[in-house]
Amino acid sequence: MTRETTLYDAIVVGSGISGGWAAKELCERGLRTLVLEAGGPIGVEDFVEHVQPYEIPFRGLGDRKALERDQPIQSRHPGCDELSYKFFVNDKDNPYTNPKEAPFHWIRGRQVGGRSITWGRQVYRWSDLDFEANAKDGHGNDWPIRYADIAPWYAHVERFIGVSGAKEGFAHLPDGDFLPPMAMTVVEQHAREKIHAAFGGERVMTIGRTAVLTQDHNGRKACHYCGPCHRGCITHSYFNSIGSTLPAARNTGKLTLRPNSVVAEILYDSKRGRARGVRVIDAQTFKETEFEARVVFLCASAIESTRILLNSRGTSFPDGLGNSSGMLGRYVMDHHFGSGASGRMPGFTDKRTIGARPNGTYIARFRNVKTPHPDFLRGYGIEGRSYRAGWARGSSMPGYGAEFKESLIYDLGAWIISAMPYGETLPHQDNRVTLDPIVKDKWGIPAARIDVRWRENERAMDKDMMTSAAEMLEAAGCKDVHARFAQQPPGQCVHEMGGARMSHTPKDGVLNKWNQAWDATNLFVTDGACMASSACQNPSITYMALTARAAAHAVAEMKRGAI
Repeated sequence: MTRETTLYDAIVVGSGISGGWAAKELCERGLRTLVLEAGGPIGVEDFVEHVQPYEIPFRGLGDRKALERDQPIQSRHPGCDELSYKFFVNDKDNPYTNPKEAPFHWIRGRQVGGRSITWGRQVYRWSDLDFEANAKDGHGNDWPIRYADIAPWYAHVERFIGVSGAKEGFAHLPDGDFLPPMAMTVVEQHAREKIHAAFGGERVMTIGRTAVLTQDHNGRKACHYCGPCHRGCITHSYFNSIGSTLPAARNTGKLTLRPNSVVAEILYDSKRGRARGVRVIDAQTFKETEFEARVVFLCASAIESTRILLNSRGTSFPDGLGNSSGMLGRYVMDHHFGSGASGRMPGFTDKRTIGARPNGTYIARFRNVKTPHPDFLRGYGIEGRSYRAGWARGSSMPGYGAEFKESLIYDLGAWIISAMPYGETLPHQDNRVTLDPIVKDKWGIPAARIDVRWRENERAMDKDMMTSAAEMLEAAGCKDVHARFAQQPPGQCVHEMGGARMSHTPKDGVLNKWNQAWDATNLFVTDGACMASSACQNPSITYMALTARAAAHAVAEMKRGAI
């Protein structure tokens, strides 16, 4: 093992959504920052959104034998296809375990940019309805922050990444600093009006709030609606760390980016009571190296950051660094989804869409906002979209030749509207991550053992999600409405949170209100691991805002000599 001779001001573990923001904020505040990424380098040449099915061997359907052999878990994600599979980990090299009766789909991306390349790009602020929920209903611990603490940082993030959306004035889903919204289709506008009238304005269909540009912004081009965003974007029209935060960090001259660097543990200086650096295993050579810094930001994703902390064991912390409370690894959450509805909207067949809009519609939470629901706590938001059965329907239709192809293009099918609710998960201490005592990854690091289960509140909410989605589509005028009850396993939503939660006191959690570890104040955890509850909104913008806020605090504390 070698020890890095250069003492960095900061080390950031991970280069995805949170890690990219940590790098940008720390570098722009003058810190010499080392970013460690477990995967390999990625450049714009690796983005393949414009490659056509006829240009690849399996016509976009994928090499099923290779996927089943190397990526049996990753390939369950709809974005893991014949071209984008390289943005998802090899499951054989990166194993994890779970109880047989508690399946968990851990979807991961190990490359520069992490999952910021393949994320869904939906961004919704939280409100005090979310930050106060634990305290009010007694599930989980009270958040040590409120909306007022993070609101300026939401705005800071939105102004940089570019978020398109429509202002609706919801108190429980605050408006942001938006670029012009994407246009809703004619049937979505129709459905919006009908639903608004049917439910007295309580339920409002709006265009999704998305980190995709509708106009040129910060040197990046507006989206041209090509469609497959999960394969990358050569124009950087959607936010990812490769096209936005990492270049901003690099422009300061303060960034050192080191790919293929698998962080095994945080190193702890027991004499000083602080983290002194990290132990890294080279992903290709397996050579071990130690890097040191004044401050460490752990941004490897919720479960991976938790695993690193659990593996950071020593005399001072035999059960993992940050685990003096016994809370490390507990209260892991994900959003539950799968139950919803779809229906056919009659008419409007003279209307069609142009391009592939990388966004859908959103109906903000309406359950347990003003009136308590008798069957469950918390609530859900509904993502949806409308489309006409188009070119792809030819795969299941008889015919060939120019005339057949022309009919697929110009004689489109009926309009379809879908509604997919995403529900909040209650924090539960037995939903947890531990280290597997036997299984290790390719680099000899103990694998995560994940035991996360849906419980009665989630099951009750799922039934209501299905019912309310169907009744709204019927109110909108849809016919042949099909409601479905289908619970995807935890992890499938790729919104995993918790494991190193924030808390008011050291006995209740792992991190304080600034995302600092109670056990080592120069260690910050700002990815999904820090979350004390899940709300029902897509969580990534909250990670970004918390990261920017924590970085500003870290630099201020360093300047006054506190860390």
